[in-house]
Amino acid sequence: MNKEEKFVITISRQFGTGGHEIGAELAKRLSVKLLDKQILNEVARKVGAVEDAMEKFEARNPLWRDDFTNFYRNYMARAEYNGQEQDQTSHELFDAQAEAIRRIANEESCVIIGRCGFDIFANHPNALKIFIHSTLDCRKRRIAERYGISEQDAAAMIVDNDYSRELYTKTFTGRDWKDACNYDISLDVRQFGVNGAVNFLLKCIE
Repeated sequence: MNKEEKFVITISRQFGTGGHEIGAELAKRLSVKLLDKQILNEVARKVGAVEDAMEKFEARNPLWRDDFTNFYRNYMARAEYNGQEQDQTSHELFDAQAEAIRRIANEESCVIIGRCGFDIFANHPNALKIFIHSTLDCRKRRIAERYGISEQDAAAMIVDNDYSRELYTKTFTGRDWKDACNYDISLDVRQFGVNGAVNFLLKCIE
């Protein structure tokens, strides 16, 4: 990746790894835009008719099972994923979101958190695609400390959020979320911490 030209960094992450914080700090140090909830706002402005649906679709409950997971558990109960359109509205929302991401990235360098960015920019000439992961024990401790809950409840949150991210990716891209072939860098952050991980990634970029 050449940071002297417009670039894109995508960050996919397991729940509880601090991937969002890593992406935010990376964007800050590189002095570029961070795209996460900003994407939702951008799409809502361009696709006003589906604003309410988009907000519900993207909403995350940090303390328990999110709407997306429940939606896709019902979806999978009806039929196994076969690559066909099963929910037109959700696919339209994803396409609108992807278009907004591409438009922003075409105008300026940015760091993109989630949203299948690795697939959207799979063929981008100046993109760095990163996957952040860690051990289950490390993630449980981090989530339990962050939200003031037991490690048992933290484990349940991890299962649900990882499940939703995996299904989201499979449904909208047909690709395996955890496949290392999707990424340029796969980083286990258990020994790094947020700042250590950012320092490491900046060295890779240099």
